[in-house]
Amino acid sequence: MTNRKRYLSNEKLRIYKEYLESIGKEFYTTTTSKYRISDELYNKLFLGDLKTEGIRKAANITEIDNKIIKHGWLKTKQASVFFTNPEYETIEFDVNCIDWDFILSDIKIESKEKEKEIIDNGIFDRFVYTDTHVGMNPNPDGYSLYGGRWDETELMDRLAQLVEHIIKNKNSKILVIDDLGDFADGYDGKTVRREHDLPQNMDNQKMFDVGVKFKFQMFKMLEKHYEKIIFNNICRSNHSASFDYIINSCFKNMINLISPEVEINNYRKFINYYQIQDNIFIITHGKDDVALKTGFKPHLQGEDLNKINDFIDNNFLQKRDCRIEFSKGDSHQLLLDWSSSDRFDYFNYPSIAPASSWVQTNFKKSISGCILFNYKSTFDYEIKPLFFKWKE
Repeated sequence: MTNRKRYLSNEKLRIYKEYLESIGKEFYTTTTSKYRISDELYNKLFLGDLKTEGIRKAANITEIDNKIIKHGWLKTKQASVFFTNPEYETIEFDVNCIDWDFILSDIKIESKEKEKEIIDNGIFDRFVYTDTHVGMNPNPDGYSLYGGRWDETELMDRLAQLVEHIIKNKNSKILVIDDLGDFADGYDGKTVRREHDLPQNMDNQKMFDVGVKFKFQMFKMLEKHYEKIIFNNICRSNHSASFDYIINSCFKNMINLISPEVEINNYRKFINYYQIQDNIFIITHGKDDVALKTGFKPHLQGEDLNKINDFIDNNFLQKRDCRIEFSKGDSHQLLLDWSSSDRFDYFNYPSIAPASSWVQTNFKKSISGCILFNYKSTFDYEIKPLFFKWKE
């Protein structure tokens, strides 16, 4: 047993003095307020039985179960003492003892509408759009031949229409979305070659914001309706080229953070291709940013035919029982040609945007739209176009 000199506070000194008097011993005051007390006695007076008894009395007065008090303060007119209760019983958590019926009795749980079952009657769906021309102003001075409106509101309205069209006509669990270029109208109000001015209703920053918003909302509106979505974006065209790449790169990085399983391909070559089973799609805008003085024509001609045949041969794309489609935008026309070549189909796709003031003056009002394909097999597919109404 060890006797050590210990400093005693006034409260402890009082308890110690009362203890000595209770056993008939005399209390001697020291000048240093230090007293020689054994470990056993110290624990008994200040950490053990006597202190516990004080806790019991306090618990009884306040009508609190002593075993659920972990620690606290004992306060009197003379002192305030913090304590840790040696009789505290730790309660072990048992999930099986939770009364869930009681907990949930006052909670209203609203059932969400069940998502539609994924349809899987075909090998894949393919949606093609092009020439969105975000930021274009089709009626810059109010006197273009047919007027027209193409702002953020109109763009998002057409997005809602095309998404509804896809969902309404879906026939597979896989969706491929091809954007064939000229997504933005231009940069600094000019085409890539900076040869002429473009009437625009947005600056570069606004076009970027609206373009990313369009792409992202398209994905969010479609994601629950397909198990797999693939985006193919042409980023080499005569109006926007690298600006399209910047927008699509931002979109890709955003989606990679929240849905890394989604495949996004941002193509920087003028002509590219991809294959799904026995279907090979050669995709391009139709006119590049630097080299071509004129792009691929709406009607397949000798020079264009030779270019496409060279591309097929150099990439070894010709295979037995495979279908090859050459897909292009730029012309703002819907022309699907199955007969000009016996090696591939030559498809022109309409623009989502309305006709610009320049197109209205040099050509005609034209149509705007996009196309959904339902592929049941390589050579068995349905074509479902969507056309937009002209807004004055």
